[in-house]
Amino acid sequence: MSEFSFETDQQHQPPSHEPEQASASSNVSLSAHDFAALEERIVRAVELVRRERQLRSEAEARAASAETRVEHADTERREQMAATDEMRQELAALRAERSEVRGRVERLLSQLDALEL
Repeated sequence: MSEFSFETDQQHQPPSHEPEQASASSNVSLSAHDFAALEERIVRAVELVRRERQLRSEAEARAASAETRVEHADTERREQMAATDEMRQELAALRAERSEVRGRVERLLSQLDALEL
């Protein structure tokens, strides 16, 4: 906008005397300097925004990765809990079976002892 408004301002000015032109040219150089400073600030702001967007993107990627790892760990934990419950049930069934087998063996041994007498 400044470039075009500057040019249009010069186009609409009537021809002037030479001393006024010297004064206008010093204003133009000042304006050009201000414009360059503004342009530099804008470039830095754009770079800052670009860098912040990149950092945000990286942070979002890390967050998504962490979320995936947490979900995976939670799934594994649930699977391990289910396997643990199965093993507990199996252990209880094996203990009951062992107790039953022990009872049978003791009865057989007592029957053998009774036959030997």
